[in-house]
Amino acid sequence: MWFSSGMQRAVWAVLLWPYLLTLCIPLVCKEEQGSLTRCPSISQEKLLDRVIQHAELIYRVSEESCSLFQEMFVPFPMRLQRNQAGYACITKELPIPSSKSEIQQMSDKWLLHSVLMLVRSWIEPLVYLQTTLDLYDDASEVLLNKTKWVSEKLLSLEQGVMVLIKKMLDEGMLPTTYSEQGLLHNDGQPEMLESVMRDYTLLSCFKKDAHKMETFLKLLKCRQTDIYNCA
Repeated sequence: MWFSSGMQRAVWAVLLWPYLLTLCIPLVCKEEQGSLTRCPSISQEKLLDRVIQHAELIYRVSEESCSLFQEMFVPFPMRLQRNQAGYACITKELPIPSSKSEIQQMSDKWLLHSVLMLVRSWIEPLVYLQTTLDLYDDASEVLLNKTKWVSEKLLSLEQGVMVLIKKMLDEGMLPTTYSEQGLLHNDGQPEMLESVMRDYTLLSCFKKDAHKMETFLKLLKCRQTDIYNCA
């Protein structure tokens, strides 16, 4: 029954996918040499709006991918056991507040750099996820396309946030990569259930962090317009 429900979701995803793609506006301006500029042709306000739109779409598609993977591959009892089986999120050790009160106290600078840390921490793990999903016999094209799309758009979001940091904070670019914290590359052939749960954890954790990115950017936007009413 859960497989049938997953297939129904996949059909709807195929129908809605073209519409979703049309919503995603390119984020960055580049010189001919490929280096990022201050994007003089776009205002800071409009750039922030586009970055937020990108983050919203990434979160939405990550949520769909996680639900689709869960319905297709994860038996219901295992969904309840995930948090008790030692599957930790790879960004758990990043110095990013999680409580509402702590987030409210974050400076604009820390909000932006936290988004950038999260984005960069997920670039390589999502590429790695692509290689593991290709090994699933029953992985639908919809699921593969969604995870690939998110992986590509995360790179675009990284570039957009970097430009935003330079515009808003007048800072130079940070180093281009962060190390993967807690991601284990297993060269052997793990048991199928272990592999499924690892990938399910990866998708679930990314969905959670994508929501953080969206929340931080929206808080930043709120502060630009109504600093006293951003609770």
